[in-house]
Amino acid sequence: MKAEKIRNLTDVELKHQERELTDQLFRLRFQLQMGQTESLKKIRALRRDIARVKTILRQQELAAQAETK
Repeated sequence: MKAEKIRNLTDVELKHQERELTDQLFRLRFQLQMGQTESLKKIRALRRDIARVKTILRQQELAAQAETK
């Protein structure tokens, strides 16, 4: 997922997206441990997407704090 696409989402949508990505990552890790999949690329991509979402959430939070000061 591209960062620009993530930036256009609201806070609620971002938190929902983070939750969904985390669930997907859990399922992929579980499948990996069970030997059902070998999709390391998907796991890496999901981890990066989660990091992007968290980073943008934090940036928006800091921007909101700067506006209130």
